[in-house]
Amino acid sequence: MTIGGWISMFLSVGFVTTLFLYCIIRVLRGPGTTPDHTLGHIEPVDESESDQR
Repeated sequence: MTIGGWISMFLSVGFVTTLFLYCIIRVLRGPGTTPDHTLGHIEPVDESESDQR
């Protein structure tokens, strides 16, 4: 194999290995801190206020 082939192979294997380790670490660490707001959060409406809407 040529020098270019070895370099290409090492870069490819190194990238995939790094990506794999990054994903494993992210999964094992968990979600971490979550913000106070989420995109799907809706406040419940009190029955006395339901006529106002």
